[in-house]
Amino acid sequence: MSGTWTAVLVASVGCYLLKLAGLSVPASWVEQPWVARVVDFVPAALLAALVVVQGLTSGAEIVVDGRLAGLAVAALALALRAPFIVVLLLAGAAGAAVHLLTG
Repeated sequence: MSGTWTAVLVASVGCYLLKLAGLSVPASWVEQPWVARVVDFVPAALLAALVVVQGLTSGAEIVVDGRLAGLAVAALALALRAPFIVVLLLAGAAGAAVHLLTG
């Protein structure tokens, strides 16, 4: 078995055990008010971390390029409550413009 398949199998077993651990938590722990507050913020925190990593890094380096401009324009458009398709178009156009100007 190759190293890739070994990694896939180990990761699969790890994911299964993590899911099993989550299902094994007593209901009295999950029903605590502070747990509910923390759980509400977890998806937003994970999404923010993914956006920062994808928007500001290339490999192991921090990079400022068209992705950051697109992200900034998207954030501004969302703050102004623009429709989602408009946000996508503006962010794409801003990223492309920066890419054309710098490349």
